[in-house]
Amino acid sequence: MQKILFATSEVYPLIKTGGLADVAASLPRALTRLGYDVKIILPAYNSVLEKAAATGVKQVAQFTIDGEPVVIRQTRLPGSKVTAWLVDIPEFSERVGNPYCGIDGNDWPDNHKRFSIFCKAIETIALNQANLNWQPDIVHCNDWQTGLVPALLSLHPHHIATVFTIHNLAYRGLFSQQAFAELNLPPAFWHHERLEFYAQLSFIKGGIAFADYVTTVSPSYAREIQKPEFGCGLDGLLRYRSESLAGILNGIDIDEWNPASDPYLTANYNRRTLGNKCKNKAALQERMGLTVKSDVPLLGFIGRLVDQKGVDLILSQMPRIVEGNYQVVILGSGFAHYEQRLLEIAQQHPQKVAVHIGYDEALAHQIEAGSDIFLMPSIFEPCGLNQMYSLRYGTLPVVHAVGGLRDTVFELPFDKIDSLANGFVFHNADGRELFAAIERAATAFQQENVWKKLQVNAMTQDFSWEQSAKHYAEIYTRVTAS
Repeated sequence: MQKILFATSEVYPLIKTGGLADVAASLPRALTRLGYDVKIILPAYNSVLEKAAATGVKQVAQFTIDGEPVVIRQTRLPGSKVTAWLVDIPEFSERVGNPYCGIDGNDWPDNHKRFSIFCKAIETIALNQANLNWQPDIVHCNDWQTGLVPALLSLHPHHIATVFTIHNLAYRGLFSQQAFAELNLPPAFWHHERLEFYAQLSFIKGGIAFADYVTTVSPSYAREIQKPEFGCGLDGLLRYRSESLAGILNGIDIDEWNPASDPYLTANYNRRTLGNKCKNKAALQERMGLTVKSDVPLLGFIGRLVDQKGVDLILSQMPRIVEGNYQVVILGSGFAHYEQRLLEIAQQHPQKVAVHIGYDEALAHQIEAGSDIFLMPSIFEPCGLNQMYSLRYGTLPVVHAVGGLRDTVFELPFDKIDSLANGFVFHNADGRELFAAIERAATAFQQENVWKKLQVNAMTQDFSWEQSAKHYAEIYTRVTAS
């Protein structure tokens, strides 16, 4: 039985700011079902310790890194048998708020130190120097917060295999040369082939340059990041690593996101009882203060209100949407100017537009079930989970053909619909193209037979983690055999 140390900066339901948390919760469970011994390791944020208290937390190790005491606490991932180790330093456990930034929205100024200690704690455990009597065969790292781990492990003669997964290359973990000097890293790491990135320190570059294998979260994104448009300055290195780079489409938690048993819904349904879906639409309209009408296409959006998610494209078409026969429900938070503009539009058109700033898990499920059409016009999207949730709920997505959206949503003319067609796709990041796709969706919505065929296609697809986990298992075999 191979042992996997799964390193992540967040995992649902202990802490979540984005899709990484969902992956970190689901993939280890799927790997466990395949027979792997998986331990998750993440920072002991204040909020994590509070939530973990419900399942029990105990101290299992203590050691020192760069003169600072580090405590390892053990808990269990809620709803599973997977062990989670929490790296407890005051910079994590005594700080309330977002894991990465303060209330003002600016990054914590000591993020380089916090996540460097986190990476060095992972290194200590991986080398079996923490008296835990457990040593992994593979350390699976995720995103920039764990990017130093493959670099640190490369310094040791006893090779422990490393896999590094890029969930979003736009977040590269960039810090100054002075920050590098503060981290007690080998001076040799300050080199353009190692951690130095245009006179800055890049944590994510450590993972890409030093890991035995690099993965990302969809086949299309793996190709895109090797090009300057999406490579964020690292496309050259990624092309160099292309022989050990693969895109594996994320799965979703099909138990958590299941319209047939979802406890947040007014009425449960499956593809054979699609008629019940309309009850969720009426309940959502009522909850959000919209006019309760079944024949008006209800557009849903859930996501961060940032440039990447195509919020500008949606805003550019809001005049046409509110003038047309549509309703819109938006759930998310992000840049203040986006939040303010959306709230203004909702105030001006309260029966057509509803906006909830923040995150609400129950409302997210209700939007997935109650909407007819889901908007996902991302400028880039490594994988995307919401379009897969939407497909599972028979809520047809309108997507920009990038990354994982291109790999999961397919459009065909109405007279050529086959078992693959399941949504609506536009190919240029242009608001007019977005609206044209919305109009095509609305036309299909008015044709009951066409709409139901697309819904059944969507709900029939298998987005479980089982297939994705098998692909990771193949990579684990490859890196431990070399």
